Order: sequence, then structure tokens, then C-alpha cells
Amino acid sequence: MTTDRDSSTPERSNPDRSNPDRNNLDRETSPYLLQHKDNPVHWQAWGPETLARAKALDRPILLSIGYAACHWCHVMAHESFEDPEIAALMNRLFVNVKVDREERPDIDTIYQAALAMLGEHGGWPLTMFLTPDGEPFWGGTYFPSEPKFGRPGFPSVLERIAEVYRSDPQGIEKNRAALMNGLQRMAAPPELPADARLPDLSPALLDRVAERLLEHMDMQDGGFGGAPKFPHTGVLELLWRAHLRSGRQDLADAVTLALDSMCQGGIYDHLGGGFARYSTDARWLVPHFEKMLYDNAQLVGLLTRVHCLTGDPLYRQRVEETVDWLLREMVAEGGGFAASLDADSEGEEGRFYTWSAAEVEAVLGDDAELFAAYYDISAAGNWEGRNIPNRLASPGLGDPATEEKLAECRRRLFAYREQRVRPGWDDKVLADWNGMMIAALTEAAQAFGRTDWQHAAEAAYRFVRDGMRDGPRLLHAARAGRARHTALLDDYAQVCRAALLLHQASGEQAYLDDVRTWLEILDSHYWDRDNGGYYLTADDAKGLITRTRNAQDGAIPSGNGTMVEVLYTHARLTGETARATQAEAILDAFMPELGRNVFALTTLLNAADLVMDPVDIAIIGTGRDSAALRHAAWSAPAANRILWTGGDTASLPAGHPAQGKPGGEGGTAVAYVCRDRTCSLPQTEPEMLLSLLSPRHGGPEDAARDA
Repeated sequence: MTTDRDSSTPERSNPDRSNPDRNNLDRETSPYLLQHKDNPVHWQAWGPETLARAKALDRPILLSIGYAACHWCHVMAHESFEDPEIAALMNRLFVNVKVDREERPDIDTIYQAALAMLGEHGGWPLTMFLTPDGEPFWGGTYFPSEPKFGRPGFPSVLERIAEVYRSDPQGIEKNRAALMNGLQRMAAPPELPADARLPDLSPALLDRVAERLLEHMDMQDGGFGGAPKFPHTGVLELLWRAHLRSGRQDLADAVTLALDSMCQGGIYDHLGGGFARYSTDARWLVPHFEKMLYDNAQLVGLLTRVHCLTGDPLYRQRVEETVDWLLREMVAEGGGFAASLDADSEGEEGRFYTWSAAEVEAVLGDDAELFAAYYDISAAGNWEGRNIPNRLASPGLGDPATEEKLAECRRRLFAYREQRVRPGWDDKVLADWNGMMIAALTEAAQAFGRTDWQHAAEAAYRFVRDGMRDGPRLLHAARAGRARHTALLDDYAQVCRAALLLHQASGEQAYLDDVRTWLEILDSHYWDRDNGGYYLTADDAKGLITRTRNAQDGAIPSGNGTMVEVLYTHARLTGETARATQAEAILDAFMPELGRNVFALTTLLNAADLVMDPVDIAIIGTGRDSAALRHAAWSAPAANRILWTGGDTASLPAGHPAQGKPGGEGGTAVAYVCRDRTCSLPQTEPEMLLSLLSPRHGGPEDAARDA
């Protein structure tokens, strides 16, 4: 696989790549950019030659950012970018740049932030107007081709922006300067009053945050807030951890109600497996039909962890079906996982996934009545005259015979659906999204005893580690035999987390070695030496107007928040205590943000829970009895598990609380569970290990504890 770390470098094999009088997207590998290669717009990829052309012409840049599975991106493309008259206007007035937000999240992050500073809600498509230096002065999201939805028509927007750029340079400069000042401040710590007192980071603080978030949970239909509803797995994870600490049933109920609603709602594909991006309504009935790798990774992980305590068969079923979908439809060439499936097919959102009652009856015959009763199928339909299969009206599982009959119905409908025109497949492999799915798949494989899932996780990891790199440094995206774009913090954070889980599952030292290499790269190129924490982009990244630094979650978990978990786990597994200190430094750096937006910091707070209350598990010995203990450790509901396995305690890392403890007699495997540097007596029975790892809710210490 060829690599291109500095993606702004023109390719020698394409001598007319910088030709501004043609659409140059046919040189790209991104499926989203290739969707636009035949537009009459003279689209250019982001790069220094494009900025240089804008400067030479003294022409503003129109930056359009979207992604392959984005429905409204398709709408704007059909309405405006495929229209010859609108395209001619764009070509005459602007240098037009198209960016895939999944391929270049560094660019998207900057301009989404600029849009927010203009008082607009972010989203895609993102439409930003920039100076020839790439600095923003105005923008929006979707613009219709004609005035509607309370929005001006796109042609009038184009003409007005171009006119203001020519006639009011002072106004343009005022906007540009204000936005650039705001972007520069984003990377700095928040300014606090002199008498401000930061809250002490403690389990009690996390419980108060959980209480605050619980107030915003919808306890009728499940989930956070109202429509539209996103999975918000970080919030649910924080509530679940608070339940494990306290035993409060209302916290558990908030989590399980949300998961039940997602698992039985229309956001879940009941025929093919996998979750859609979000629900457009409060009931989880009508999804935005695109399926994203990162959403499914987060839900597989959370469902697995909640199942470890509840044993709910619905959660196990949804994990199994979602992984089946992943391995059937989302494995790209080489073993990495593809990014997404589109919301649209045949030019219609949801066409692939929805049904008429007549279609269901034609496929199922006499069984159609049973299926319709359980899955909300009617002649009138439940969405725009068609039916989204769901079980919101009957969320509980039926008797085994009924469930088997329904499963047979689903298989028949799935086979019929496979004959339809499929939604578009974005098969680019992204390092951070793959890291998330590798981690989730590893957790699920260990908890449910699925070696086939483990092998798939390992294959995807090898693809990223070996095929998406430039020397020792990772690259962000790969497709069509070409890896490119300097990796971001999120890439390193998620791939490191995956490597640490793979190490805990296998005991293989190579995974720890990989993490150590990548941590050194992060130290050299991403660490903020003045304020602590990591920048999103490397210090040698090209073509960016600023470097962003924050701990806020977006569509994927925060890179800085994830790095707290990575650094602290690595320290416990290796004895390298400096990494634990670095994890604590990240927490210190971003604690001032708690006063601004707790909701966006759940990854950071969940990692803080690990730092405050790690559960070290050491399994000494090899063989079948060791495997049974390992399975028990992975199946337990412990939130902050850090698992070490080895042949004897002599090889435990320096400072591990189980160091020096005796192994089992006659080679029998034993396990120690250590909290607060106090370890249990040696355990040889998986059931006893499970018991030790079950939440105690602040009760008396187990009698088996010793010093």
C-alpha cells in the first residue's frame, strides 16, 4: 500500500492536478469526493496549490464539507452542484474546494467551530466562505437552490458573498479577525475568575454529574433529551458507571430504557443488523438511515458491558446480529472495516430498509400477520406511507417458539431485500473508527467467547498497524491501495486503546510495544508543553490555519479523554508510572471546562473514574483453567478492569499490587483482584472471581481480602 503523509503534495503522475478550470476530484480516493467528480463545478481538493490559486486570483474560497452517507449532502448536490447554471456561478465567483469530513476531520473541526462562533448550528453539508488564505469570514450548512425552509436560495447567497467580498473589505476583515481570534482561543485554557475554585475530582463529583444528566433523560421513550435523538453512549456509560458504584436503580433504568428503545426501535435494522446514525423522532422509530462504523462500535461495547451485569438476552442478540452485519457487509479489502453505508438508495432516503404491507405479505404469506403484529406493519404504514420494522409496541421477547418463527420471517425478508438496489458503501478505512470497532469487538469476543470475532479484530488491527503508516507514524485513511493524511490524536488514541485491549486478551507483548512507540510520537508532535493535553493535529501538519485542542466529545469520543484511559492503562500494565502522571496532567488541564459543558466531557470523566478506582486483575498460570479464569474476568461487570496474564508473578510490572503473590499449587492457575493496592486471596474458581468483580455498592469489604 502506498502512503502519502503530507496529502497536500501534488502527485507527479497527475501533471494537471492543479488545473483550476476543471473538476479535479477524479484524482481522489474518497468515495464522497468521487461522488462529485462529474459535477460541472470545478471542484479542487484541499491543498497549498488551491490556496495559491485563490491568492493569485484574489478570489474567495467556497469550502463544501460533507461525507458519503450524508442525506442532505446528496440533496444539495442534486439541487445545486449538478445544476450547470449554479455551477457556472460558483466557478466564476469562487475557488471551489470539496472536503470529505471523515477523511479530513482536522479541517472539518476548524470550520465547524468557526460556524458555531457565527451563532449557527453545525452539521453537514458545511458551506463556508474563506479568504484566499483559508481563513473563514461567513458560512452556513445546507442552502436550497431556491428560497425555502426559511433559507435563502444558494445562487443569491453566492452573488451576495462575492459582492460583499469585493465592495466591503473592511467588513470581511472584521469577520475574519473575530473568527480567527476565537479559533486561536479555543486551544487555550478557559479564562477563569481569580477567585474561581475548581471542583475536586472524586467519585462524589462523578455521582453529581450523573445526577445532573439523569434530569435530562427521557424516562418515557428512553434516551437523552428530545428529538432528534442520538445514542449518546458516553452519557449512558457515565450513568452506568454511577449505577455500578452506588447501586441506584434509577440510573440503571435510564440506561436500560435507552438501550431497549434503540434495540427495539426503527433505529435498529431488524433484518440485517446494525444501528442507524440517529432517530429523527423522540420514539426511536424513524432513523436517519445511514449506518456509521463508529456508532455501531460504541453500541456494541456498551451493550456488552451492560449485558455482563444484566444478562439480558436482547442485548446479546443485538451484539451478535450487529457483529454479523459488520463481518458480512463492512469488511474492506485487506481486513480493515469500512466507514459507512449510505442513507439513500435509488435517490430516496430509506428506500432499501422500508416496506409496504403488500411486500411483506407477498414474501411471508400466511406468516405475514404474525410478523406485522410484532413489527408494526400496516397498510397505512408508519412513515411516509411505508413501514419501518420495529418492536416498540412489544419490546419484550416472546416465547421461544414465537421468536424462532419471527427469526425465520426476518431471514426470508432479508433474502428478499438483498435483491434491492443497495445503498452506497463508503469502503475507506479510517484508523480512529477502526480502533473503536477493534476495541469493541475484542471486548465482545472475550465476554461471549467468540474466537472468530477476536480473529476479525486482530486482522483489522494488522491492517491499520502495517498498512496505514509512514515509517513509525500512523496515517488516517486508506482506500484503493493508498494510505494518506497525517494521523490525528483521535487515530492514535483509539488505535492505542484497541492495542491495549488486544494485549489484555492475548498477553502478547507486541501490542504494548506498539503503544509505547505511538506514545513517543504523541509526546514529540502532539503534546501541549505549555498547558498539558494533546493537540488534535501534529506540529508538522501542513495547510491548517490553526491547531485545535480540547477534551470535548463529538461524533466519536474525545481524543484527550481516551488518552487518559490509554496512558493510565499502559502505566498499570508496564509499571511506567510517568504515563499515569501524564494521564493526571490531562485531567488537570481540562478540569476547568467542567463548568462550561459537562455533557460534552463524558469520555474524560469516564476515564477519570478509571484513574480513581482501577481494578487490577492478575491471572497467574497457563492452560485450560487459566482460560476459564480469563473468561470470567472479561464476563464480569467491573467498569475499570485492567487485566494482566502471565506464567508467574515474577514477570508482573514493577509496582503491581499482586507482585510477589504465590502462584497456584501444582501449576494451577490463580487470579488476584486488587483494589487500592489491596489484593484478594488467590482465586481458582471462575464463579468466585466473578463474585469478587461484581459491584459491592459501598458494602463491607469481602472477607477474602488480605494485605
